Amino acid sequence: MTDESHRAATAERAARAGGVVARGTFRDGVTPETKGDKNDLVSTADRDAQLQVISTISQEFPGATLVCEEEVEPVDAGSGLSLVDSVPETGDAWVVDPIDGTGNYLRGIQFWSTVVAAVTDGEPVAVATYMPALEDIYTAGPESVTRNDTTMQVSDREDPETFAVGFNGWWPVTGRSEWTPLFEGTIEQFGDIRRFGAMQGALALVASGGLDAAFMPTRPQPWDSLAGVHLVREAGGMATDVYGDRWHVDSEGLVVSNGNAHDRLLETIQDGIGLEV
Repeated sequence: MTDESHRAATAERAARAGGVVARGTFRDGVTPETKGDKNDLVSTADRDAQLQVISTISQEFPGATLVCEEEVEPVDAGSGLSLVDSVPETGDAWVVDPIDGTGNYLRGIQFWSTVVAAVTDGEPVAVATYMPALEDIYTAGPESVTRNDTTMQVSDREDPETFAVGFNGWWPVTGRSEWTPLFEGTIEQFGDIRRFGAMQGALALVASGGLDAAFMPTRPQPWDSLAGVHLVREAGGMATDVYGDRWHVDSEGLVVSNGNAHDRLLETIQDGIGLEV
């Protein structure tokens, strides 16, 4: 097994293991906690699932470097591991989101996932997005991009008026009105608009053709974006920043699509946020 294949297999195994832990308490009265805002939620399920993901990775890659959404103590994570705050520009790392869509999870909505991305020199090389409540897993490795072991690809729709577009991101209650032009413009330009409350899940839907495009106008966190971007690209789609440049973890905003109306989407976003290019 090559190193890339090993990392792909580990990403899938770790995502599945963490997802099983989270599924064990889904719809089971888990108490929500808040971070910096009343709607920015976390729970013991997030932390427990993350520790399982970390443990699974460390079995195969002792001393791994990890970027995780939730805070964990090094002694809990395992000896020899390196826990860092941002994706390293060089070398190998793992990016972990134990429950993407915690708000959905805590409300008993099935659209949430456990996500693991293996990264080399800042770029994802193998990823897994596991949706335990839906029994779906999306993976991309050195030789394939699949949903439930079946090859997947982005949609082939070309007419923007037939597109289903996903809104990604989270906006505090205060100041939401500044995004109104963006929402109105997207509604006017495209056939259908969806917001799923779980960014990685929405990106996986673009990769598998269920959505034709999705975007976030501000910079996403790496655990919310890296895996999904890799899925979309490997499935034949495009991923750029709001300027139309190739997306990287430090890019401003994230725009993904099947590639057939990407310019229209960029124009709509740029107009909506008042961006001059």
